[in-house]
Amino acid sequence: MTEVTIERARDGDLAEILRNFGRFWGSNENPERLRHLHHPIFFREFGDTAFVARGIDGEIAGYLLGFVAPTGDGYIHFVAVRDDCRALGLGRRLYQTFTAVAAERGATALKAITSPGNERSLAFHQRMGFTEITVAPDYEGSGRTRVIMRRPMAGTGP
Repeated sequence: MTEVTIERARDGDLAEILRNFGRFWGSNENPERLRHLHHPIFFREFGDTAFVARGIDGEIAGYLLGFVAPTGDGYIHFVAVRDDCRALGLGRRLYQTFTAVAAERGATALKAITSPGNERSLAFHQRMGFTEITVAPDYEGSGRTRVIMRRPMAGTGP
């Protein structure tokens, strides 16, 4: 897949992502535990900050779900790239698109959360300039530790 455009998510994209869920999350140790976190709110209420990487065939090659929080953080809920489209820079392009929109909305920082053992996510975010990293035990109130990653917006483009 050589030609890919980054665009806002549209009707039907959530259904396509869920149909192909394993292609985006199959390398995760238990991808099904993430399915319920792909709530329609990210496409309906925050659809103007949800982006897909779409190939010329119309299929979704990657996506980013996010929003700008009242705290001023551009929060990235999920970013995923389909298994056959990795290493094409789509994750970076999705982040760049989201960053520009978040900045227009007044965001002062970007924020993402991952699990401590997710080395791919941690490495990706560090490459994207996330240098403020905090380990938060019991982040979800369920005894699960999470890693909170932040990156100030000014002067630290991906």
